[in-house]
Amino acid sequence: MSSLADSTRWLDATDQAALVRSGEVTPLELLDAAIERIEAIDPALNAVIIRWFDEARATAAGELPDGPFRGVPTLLKDLWAHYAGQPLTNGNQALKDAMPVSETDTTLVARYRAAGFVIAGRTNSPEFGSLPCTEPTAWGATRNPWNTGHSPGGSSGGAAAAVASGMVPIAHASDGGGSIRIPASACGLVGLKPTQGRITLGPYRDESNLGVELCVSRSLRDTAALLDAVRGPGVGDTVIAAAPSRPYVDELGADPGRLRIGLLDHHPFGGPVHPECALAARNAAALLERLGHHVEPGFPDAMANSEFGRRFGALWSTNMGVGLARIAAQLGRDLGPGDVEPVNQAQADFARGVNGVDYAMALAANVDFRRAVQQWWADGWDLLLTPTLGEPPVEIGTFANDPANPMAPMVRAAQYVPFTPAFNASGQPAISLPLHVTPDGLPVGVQLVAAYGREDVLFRVAAQLEVAQPWADRHPKI
Repeated sequence: MSSLADSTRWLDATDQAALVRSGEVTPLELLDAAIERIEAIDPALNAVIIRWFDEARATAAGELPDGPFRGVPTLLKDLWAHYAGQPLTNGNQALKDAMPVSETDTTLVARYRAAGFVIAGRTNSPEFGSLPCTEPTAWGATRNPWNTGHSPGGSSGGAAAAVASGMVPIAHASDGGGSIRIPASACGLVGLKPTQGRITLGPYRDESNLGVELCVSRSLRDTAALLDAVRGPGVGDTVIAAAPSRPYVDELGADPGRLRIGLLDHHPFGGPVHPECALAARNAAALLERLGHHVEPGFPDAMANSEFGRRFGALWSTNMGVGLARIAAQLGRDLGPGDVEPVNQAQADFARGVNGVDYAMALAANVDFRRAVQQWWADGWDLLLTPTLGEPPVEIGTFANDPANPMAPMVRAAQYVPFTPAFNASGQPAISLPLHVTPDGLPVGVQLVAAYGREDVLFRVAAQLEVAQPWADRHPKI
């Protein structure tokens, strides 16, 4: 590996942008260093599945917007994030075969470009982002750089593997049930799920969707600066979070005061939680106490209602049905056998049996759940602390498709992710921080959840933790 590729490998995006601003490196040199790392590292991981390096070089050599990340190389997730002139497959074999080229950028991708990023390709995603692993039939499994026998999580697993291994400092990611926070936990990264309505999903997706988009990164300052650069509504948005009173980067280092924090270190409705994950949350609670906060057992009662999973599943499967209908329209034909993985076809088939009243009732139940969960914060709590996942990173193949039992991967997924989906349904911001490592060297994240619209509180407290227990120098050996 060249000296520049090596010396910039573990710099975060803020430091890489500073090199460009100072004239120490050019955007093209920075991009070539990232490409060198991708070509050297990715054969072992399979994280970067679509590449447009020549176009990226032309972009880097041209006039870039003078944004906060001018000249910094990055990657887009292969899920819904359209980039004009390049293909998008959503992890699906039929789309991979057709390789349809996007005609326009999504609004968020346009904002990434306006921030000065040089986008060089796409990272792997499970088909339609439906599972907490990254093993699509279309592109094959992405592997965790901390242990290649294990999954990097999903659905933003390719993004997390690319950032954790040092290919790029930051990468686009999205989260419909934990898909930013899950791989952040599994790969030792920072993963913020923003408030619903904080960042537009336009022009193709609706802000009432369970999903949100932002990034996975190695530092809080990168995540905060990117949120500052891309936040805000788009044309036609109807769910719009109130603008912050000041930039999020200004929250880093700000005094959060003494906060009342609830600790949930067990499964909210009785399932198993791995001891290392519970230990990660309890250790974080002790650290927060030492930092001056008050931590006690507590969490929203609504999370203990096992009916939530059924409600969430009804909405999730209906979104899957809508997604497959859009893909069929894009391809100009009906989807047939082999076009869709069994787990996703089963969900779409289930959605066909959901009538308008059923769906309206599911939406109403979700509203009830959202209000009940958010009431806990209104009643005087500031943050909720949980493990991010119910288990450390699982082995490759844990969520394998089973045509004889197509919903088996989703059932297994529910065991793995008991703590993340609730806050897609409630719309609240939540962040995973890399505060724990198992004895065999696998990362374990902890999750902090704030009231709706209060990313500022998350950044203040997370910054305290980043200083008290730094993670910047912790890297996989791959």
